[in-house]
Amino acid sequence: MASAVSSQTPNAAQNLDKNELYSIGPGFWNVRGRFKIFKVVDIETQMSIIQLRNGKFLVIDTVEMTDRLRQEIDQLTNNGEKIEAVIATHPFHTLSIPAFYQLYPKAAYYGTPRHLRRLTDIPWKGDLDDCNIRKKWEPDVEMRIPAGAEFVNPQPESSNHFVSVFVYHPASKTLHVDDTIMYSEKPGFLLKLFGMKDGAMAFHPSIKSAGLHPTAEAPYLFRDWMRNVLKDWHFDNICCAHLGVKVGGAHADVTTLLNSAEPLFEKLSKRNQKKNPSGELPPENHPNTNVSGDECG
Repeated sequence: MASAVSSQTPNAAQNLDKNELYSIGPGFWNVRGRFKIFKVVDIETQMSIIQLRNGKFLVIDTVEMTDRLRQEIDQLTNNGEKIEAVIATHPFHTLSIPAFYQLYPKAAYYGTPRHLRRLTDIPWKGDLDDCNIRKKWEPDVEMRIPAGAEFVNPQPESSNHFVSVFVYHPASKTLHVDDTIMYSEKPGFLLKLFGMKDGAMAFHPSIKSAGLHPTAEAPYLFRDWMRNVLKDWHFDNICCAHLGVKVGGAHADVTTLLNSAEPLFEKLSKRNQKKNPSGELPPENHPNTNVSGDECG
């Protein structure tokens, strides 16, 4: 796959060099970053850059910067002058944001409620929990928060990394999503132990534990939300923080993933009904209104 500074057309999206810009489609670039668990298994992380119709750019999430990556971003964005905003979509993807802010402090920064609570040295411009912020760059870029899951205060923090803001770029037919959906062309042995299969999509493992609200309706709220995403967003490519990028055929693969998860949704619903027959949310959870449409009604 070609770097952003090259005119070559991408033909594969796996085994990419880390910390380099890769063109996924018209006006959309992705960067693969390193993130190791158990200090040995690289499950990767990501950053995407989207060019708006006004010629400026949105940076979606951040990764560790290198001199080469900074040069590529500077070349693309006129030394950062054309970066309109930096958008942090996942509550627990925080490590590289402060360093990115030091390099590009003039951009407006938007994050999740947890970003605003934790990274107080960054002058956040807005909260992605605010519908008006999510709609700010439409129709160029659309954003949605999954239904049936905790976005404001995910608990326990050590394991509930399921939810993130989905970002769709219609011009390139590309979906950017962090932990909620995972993809790997050829996962390693340890990842296969966690259920990852060659060339298959998977939901984050926490969907089976704390990922969704502990109510009987939550699994079906999430399923129906995903159905609406598939109906409204005709994406062809998907960039997943863990573990890679699928260029072409992504919509069909996510449809297959969702359909195959129907027994899991039923199992989770029954389990939650048994454990929580009243259907009340724990005090640390927040009522979910991201049920249909653009979640802003």
